[in-house]
Amino acid sequence: MSPTDNDLVARVLASADHGAFAELVRRHQSSIRAFLARMTRGDSHLADDLAQETFLKAWKKLNTFRGDAKLSTWLLGIAFNEYRGEARRRKTDVVEDLIGSEQDQVEPSAATNSNLRVDLDEALKSLNLNERAAVLLCCQNGLSHSEAAEVLGCPIGTVKTNVLRGKEKLKRRLAL
Repeated sequence: MSPTDNDLVARVLASADHGAFAELVRRHQSSIRAFLARMTRGDSHLADDLAQETFLKAWKKLNTFRGDAKLSTWLLGIAFNEYRGEARRRKTDVVEDLIGSEQDQVEPSAATNSNLRVDLDEALKSLNLNERAAVLLCCQNGLSHSEAAEVLGCPIGTVKTNVLRGKEKLKRRLAL
């Protein structure tokens, strides 16, 4: 039987067990990288850099993990903060994300794309930062609204609103 995330965290904290931390990274890197890739609108190089920063910060701050939430939720919170910090450094992205992309008002194209994943990725790019983060956390990563609120550092009602608005925009963009 493989150890739980909490068992591995305890091993890291007790003896700076690099192997235990490497196992935590292996378990969670795919979901963190996928979340960041979509948050960065497909910039895989930036997403990889942010994922690396996420795990470096997690290593340094693991002693602050209280264990009252899942480790994956805690890691997604770090990842989102890393993304937000990078977005602030790239001021143009912040402005675009805060006011929402002008693509929000564009009607869906009549042309169809047989690859739904490409369509979804493109539609996600049209959401503003808060909508995109809430939809990805709740719909892609399976977090509850309260867990997503913890990750995003906002009230649960805000998360619900952003998920609802984001889903409505996605439906309009993906309508044939």
